[in-house]
Amino acid sequence: MNIRPIAIVLALATFQCVAADRPNILWLTSEDNSVNWVGCYGNPHADTPNINRLAQEGFQYMHCYANAPVCAPSRSTWITGIHAISMGTAPMRSRYDIPHDQIKYYPDYLKAAGYHCSNVRKTDYNIGGRGDDECWDTTKLDWRVLKQKQPFFQVINLAESHESRAFGSVENTKHSPEDTRLATYHPDILKMRENYAHYHDAMKKLDAKVGVMLKALKLNGMAENTIVIYNSDHGGVLPRSKRFLFNSGTHCPLIIRVPKRLEDLWPAEQPGTQVDRLVSFVDMPKTWLKITGAEIPAVMQGQVFLGPEADPEREYHVSFRERMDERCDNVRAIRNKQFLYVRNYMPFVPRGQHLTYLWKMEATRAWEAWHKAGQTDAVTGRWFGTKPMEELYDTSKDPDNVVNLIDQPEYKEVADELRRELRNWQLKVHDSGLLPEAERVKRAADHQTTVHEMVRNRAQYDLVAYLDASDLALQQDSGNLAALLELLEHKDSCIRYWGMVGCYLIAADAKSAQHRIRQALSDESHVVRAMAAYTLYRQDDTQAATACFKDLLKNNSYASLLVLNMIDWVGAGPDAYRDEIIACTAKHCSAYVHRMKQYFGYIKAPEKKKKK
Repeated sequence: MNIRPIAIVLALATFQCVAADRPNILWLTSEDNSVNWVGCYGNPHADTPNINRLAQEGFQYMHCYANAPVCAPSRSTWITGIHAISMGTAPMRSRYDIPHDQIKYYPDYLKAAGYHCSNVRKTDYNIGGRGDDECWDTTKLDWRVLKQKQPFFQVINLAESHESRAFGSVENTKHSPEDTRLATYHPDILKMRENYAHYHDAMKKLDAKVGVMLKALKLNGMAENTIVIYNSDHGGVLPRSKRFLFNSGTHCPLIIRVPKRLEDLWPAEQPGTQVDRLVSFVDMPKTWLKITGAEIPAVMQGQVFLGPEADPEREYHVSFRERMDERCDNVRAIRNKQFLYVRNYMPFVPRGQHLTYLWKMEATRAWEAWHKAGQTDAVTGRWFGTKPMEELYDTSKDPDNVVNLIDQPEYKEVADELRRELRNWQLKVHDSGLLPEAERVKRAADHQTTVHEMVRNRAQYDLVAYLDASDLALQQDSGNLAALLELLEHKDSCIRYWGMVGCYLIAADAKSAQHRIRQALSDESHVVRAMAAYTLYRQDDTQAATACFKDLLKNNSYASLLVLNMIDWVGAGPDAYRDEIIACTAKHCSAYVHRMKQYFGYIKAPEKKKKK
């Protein structure tokens, strides 16, 4: 008797049985909305009945935070389970390579475990060397296919809440401008209220789409075997939220509905419970792999937060901000459930510097006009100024993060703790951002390696030394001048850069060292040259500074985007550099160099094509 067909049938039956016991996962992601725009998180003006109902049927996490306050680096962290700042993929729209032989994407492991994996449609992983769609079985949604392919892992990205939905006319909204809760850092002006109402309308459309997806899941008979997850890809969306490391930019809704038959995964005794656990985005891939029984790679940096084998609750969450489109910056933030500590590595950079995409919003333009007219106060006008080196907020009392407690003695121990834990985290994950982006990319190319690998090689990237140098620089203490000048003699360009940052921050007291600062205008590192010129501007040596900026632009320096930002920060206008700016064709961040030219008014922005 031929037993082979019988064996095959038995094997298939066993596989089908195992598959039926494994949960499907439907992950609904929305774009750009913080908890402030969702009704069940406490906003009485938010019209989100479907999301609210999902919270009643599932578990609502009250402390979920994005690691980056903007989509591409946030999704970079999502797809790998590794912090973008640890891989060198934190700058917005950068697409730097990572070692794909060492780092796979979480759907790779799900597929190996027998899951059908699909994504509709946003990927945007900010990673070079691999197509974003390669890890997915399909980028189309077909409920009939899902029914046949169980177990499945289906991502559906809902764009109704994207920042662009806050653009355009803000008049004639369905939501009343009077019925809105303004953040305390926003001025109470009509266009601001109208833009709030406009976005509330967008959130209502998002909520309706969530309802459509949940209904389709039920109609196709898969609700009882499917874990439903809803959360946003970061916070937003009015100015000073998306792109910034405050609550408004990182505090995200997270709701998970787990069917009764899978109650061993419940994080609380009953659905409808608000879960107090601190969750970080980097935790999600590891958790999805755990609850599906897939392999968990050792390189993942998160913690499992769901199920009977969940890891102990994390104490801290860390987020990061680097270049946002055409604008340079460098910020880290660490928090526990109560306090948020922010460290500004470029405190001389204005918070509210003009960013093309953000200025498409009427609220942003109206806020800026209100400020220029002298109508803002100490709170509502702060966004347009430079930053302190450190910030500390009690988020339980101050959810809008406007009362900086860093200098209050009674909070010294809290600040010391968070400052210490941030440094420990930076060392643990190999924070790539202590070396400016342009120099970092050049150094990795010179070593013929990826940033991910370079920052794990102390001979190429001495993070301990860089943290020490940045700490010294950011003290803004004139008594450190001799030590800062010593940094300028170091063989490592990153150490020299931090030495120059320190000189800039005490520029008036560093005038005695102006001769040494001028010498740095010929440093082999272009970022050190640029920082030296920026320092000389502050010391009123505009002739030498201007000549250096012109030379860097004329020669298409890899630091050109940084130079263009500095020209704007100086505040004297770009006309002295008009010819050099127009002629500059720097390859590093070339699209954003182009955008700065548009901002300065030297080239026209492309006209938007009309839909036929």
